[in-house]
Amino acid sequence: MSYNTFGHLFRVTTWGESHGPALGATVDGTPPGIALDPAMLQHWLDKRRPGQNKNTTQRNEPDAVEILSGVYEGRSTGTPIQLMIRNTDQRSKDYGDILQTFRPGHADITYHQKYGLRDPRGGGRSSARETAARVAAGGIARAALDHLVPSIEIKGYMVQMGEKTIDRERFDWGAIDQNDFWCPDATAAKDWEDYLTWLRKDDHNSVGAMIEVVARNVPAGLGAPIYGKLDTDLAAAMMSINAVKGVEIGEGMAAAALTGRDNADEIFMGPDGPDYSSNHAGGILGGISTGQDIVVRFAVKPTSSILSPRKSIRLDGSPTEVITKGRHDPCVGIRAVPVGEAMMACVVLDHLLRDRGQTGGTRGAIG
Repeated sequence: MSYNTFGHLFRVTTWGESHGPALGATVDGTPPGIALDPAMLQHWLDKRRPGQNKNTTQRNEPDAVEILSGVYEGRSTGTPIQLMIRNTDQRSKDYGDILQTFRPGHADITYHQKYGLRDPRGGGRSSARETAARVAAGGIARAALDHLVPSIEIKGYMVQMGEKTIDRERFDWGAIDQNDFWCPDATAAKDWEDYLTWLRKDDHNSVGAMIEVVARNVPAGLGAPIYGKLDTDLAAAMMSINAVKGVEIGEGMAAAALTGRDNADEIFMGPDGPDYSSNHAGGILGGISTGQDIVVRFAVKPTSSILSPRKSIRLDGSPTEVITKGRHDPCVGIRAVPVGEAMMACVVLDHLLRDRGQTGGTRGAIG
């Protein structure tokens, strides 16, 4: 069985390992006639690319994407698009000491328990390196969305690093692209910089993060009841990202502390259709988009590869201590931001195509 594909009409299959010769994605279901070239996809890959600053892994990969099929004279043909990203700066020797050892917090032990073998070089398929292929595929989804519904905007940012959170009163969309953390609070970003430097240099440790992704101007009516819910697919897409341990839509877990009066988004008739007093639902009701901002948050665990010794066992069951060498992100959440954006784009496009196929884009009249 294959579990490397997601999506229904817009389908993405990723392939490759962290230290193999290349990785990539096969993207099927892209509408024909979409303007596409490698530079358009590279723009998004450069946001995720490692080695760009001291706050991310120093593995220096250009992440140059190649389009091998499905595009002719700069436009999608409607046939499968094959994307490839070559690995050029892998250091497999860094993992020689753990060939017979399971790293705490990693998928080493579960891969071995399931398959009876594993690729120890950088985690193989379980490495966050796999997400480069998703970002490339997300670039195709963005291009298709821009062609079909040009008003849709997708933006991700970090709202928390460890116990440090942003101040929503200082939220500035313009600040997101002005710091290493994709942080909308410039004051918090400076604090995070100092904290992460100490964590990396002095404490030899790592830290988790919370990322928020917003899709604006998504038309009402995307998604379907029960098993085809938009929020179901968004949650699955974000949870599938390596190192993600929790997903929220709208108010999320905090909704458990609200009363019905507080949680209900009141509805009013506006000049262009329904308006809402608030957005506790995160832009989705009954699995179907309302036309409000779609708001998704996901929690990323701390990077498990750290220089502090942790107790574990070897393949033969004997006890040991593990210090993971190599080049790793002190906060993998930083580079998860463009990955979350890519997954949002893929899911929204998939549901847009599914809705066109089922309803033809017709909508119930209000007012």
